[in-house]
This record gives sequence, C-alpha cells and structure tokens, in this order.
Amino acid sequence: MDWSEGDRVLIEPRKARSEQNLGENLLIFFIPEDLKYFLNLFPDNYQRLEDIFLSRCYRIGAIGFDVVGPILGAPQAVLVLEKCIARGVRSVLGVGWCGSVKAGVEIGDVILPFGSFSEEGTSSHYAPVGNCKFPDEPRWFHYIEAGLSGSGLRIHRGSVWTTDAPYRETVFKVLFYESKGAIGVDMETSAVFRLALCRGIALRMILLVSDTLYTLKWVPGVKKPVFKNSRKKLLTVLADSLRIRGSSYVGSGENRKAD
Repeated sequence: MDWSEGDRVLIEPRKARSEQNLGENLLIFFIPEDLKYFLNLFPDNYQRLEDIFLSRCYRIGAIGFDVVGPILGAPQAVLVLEKCIARGVRSVLGVGWCGSVKAGVEIGDVILPFGSFSEEGTSSHYAPVGNCKFPDEPRWFHYIEAGLSGSGLRIHRGSVWTTDAPYRETVFKVLFYESKGAIGVDMETSAVFRLALCRGIALRMILLVSDTLYTLKWVPGVKKPVFKNSRKKLLTVLADSLRIRGSSYVGSGENRKAD
C-alpha cells in the first residue's frame, strides 16, 4: 500500500451531466417554514429545480438567486453545500434559528455570526486554505446589512457554538462557551464556515434567536409573538434588500457576476 497518498480524497463532489448549473449566488434556508415563507414573497417568480439530496432547490429570477432547503445539522449542510459549489455556487447566505447563551441576546433578536466554536463532527474533516479563520463576505451582503440596520430588529455580532446534540446542551457547556465569547448556539455555522474556507467561497450566516439558555433553563420562544413578528420582518427585509440589489444592477447595467 502506498501510504504517501493517505490524504487523497476518494470521492470528490461533482456536477453530473444530467444536473443543470446553479447560479453564483445561493440562499440556504435551514428551517422549512422560513423557506416556504420566503418563496411566497415571490409568488410568480420562482421555479422548482431538481432536489439536492433531501433538500429542495428553487430559482428566483426576480433577484438572481438560487435557494435551497430545508437542512438540518452540520453533515447535511456540508453535503448539500458541497454539491452546490460543484454546480457553480460561489457566494452563500445561510438563514436559520439559534439559541441564546448570553444575557441580553433575547428571543426575536438576530445574530450575525463572526466566529464559531465547533462541537460538531463535520468541520474537522476540512482544513481551511491559508491562515484565514473566517470566510470572505459576499459582495452583495452590504445590501442585507443596510436593510437590517433600518429594520428595527435587534442585531448582535459575535461567535456561536455549533453542536450536533441539542439535547445534550448542559449547564457546563452553556457556561463554558459563553465564557469563551459565544452568544448563540446552533447546529450548522461552524461546519459551513470551515467548508467555505476550504473551498474558497464567500459565506455569511443570519440566525434568529428562537430560545434562550443563559438562565440555565430552556426558554422556548417560537410561539411567542415577538419571535413570530421578528421572523416575518427578517424574511421580508431579506427579500426587499435583494430586490433593491437586483434593481440597482439592472439600472446600472452592471454584470451580476461582478458581485
């Protein structure tokens, strides 16, 4: 056996001949209800593409984005995103929910992760390129940030802790990761960050706080009016921001691929 090739990957993600290319820009919705709500904001402007593993894929012509979801957990997120990258995706925004592990980060607030702590099993299989520890920002993300800044939503920037086992979020782990600077906990961020670094794509995440853990008791919030209102506002702001981006490119005559 030739051990010098020990790190050679045997299965590379590839686009099959029967699969169509995807656009450069991709939205990932981890939550089924968010995917449905967002698509309904474009009732006459999206088409169903072929599924990607267990996730559905759509194209929204009005904003020049492909959309994929739902997705649960780091392994599925990386599996689907690998395939999307092989089919042409270069810039990604993921939209999901998370718990809060820090007082002051409340149900219905929005977290923009700018770092992560991995307690999932997927990201360790991907070595980042160079010394970067955080993916590049999509060139169009400033439209999203501008929309969020004027939305009235409470925005937090910080690191999140990513776990494979939400039913094993212990008192010790909440205190430990909060002490290291985490403000939220989810199931995908650290893995998609590491994949983005490995594959050299641009990626950002937006997480809506659906529950809190910082009191060392679980407080669910998905049925609370503040969460429901924030969720609708976030998805509407996202759609409106991408419409503005699309209009600016049409009006200026710029090439969409430039962003």
